[in-house]
Amino acid sequence: MKVLIADDHELVLDTLVAFIQAAGGIEVVTAPDFDTAAARIKAEGPFDLVLLDLNMPGMNGLKGLEAAIAMDGVEQVALLTGDASRALAEQALELGAAGFVPKTLSAKSLVNAIRFMAMGEQYLPAGFMTAEEPRSKHPLAQKLTDRERQVLKGLTEGKANKEIARDLDLSEPTIKLHVKTLYRKVGASNRTQAALIAREAGLF
Repeated sequence: MKVLIADDHELVLDTLVAFIQAAGGIEVVTAPDFDTAAARIKAEGPFDLVLLDLNMPGMNGLKGLEAAIAMDGVEQVALLTGDASRALAEQALELGAAGFVPKTLSAKSLVNAIRFMAMGEQYLPAGFMTAEEPRSKHPLAQKLTDRERQVLKGLTEGKANKEIARDLDLSEPTIKLHVKTLYRKVGASNRTQAALIAREAGLF
């Protein structure tokens, strides 16, 4: 079994590779960004499974997923992510993703998920699609649209508008507009204050 894992966080990549190699029977190739991953698919494929970090450089949101699925030399493509909304998961599955692999998975679960998807099955974390969306738990979240919540999450992670725009596949002016609306809705006057309010409310 041959697997490609692409992630721009070296520590995450090294840990995942160590887990997989310890299990045996799986050859692992790595890449730090989408462009390198695409080049390695062409040069070193076919791969039974390609795991792509949702937020790494070059992904452009789900566009990277679509591009990888369309490539020759790839059997299955799945997303590697620290977090994902149910709406995003549904979109990814509709596009043909083999599933979602949380970075928090245990070594045994990670290897099982990889083998499962490489065999053509879809993998999602237990209870992921049936879990209650967090917005219903927070009065503050109910004031916001899903897109505004995504932008606010970016603010709590200390991301610049440009980074948030890249993550959500939107233009920077659109993000600025969402940020302005956010300030009004949550009662903040700047990015730091908005992030603090969101964290204090337990939104993220």
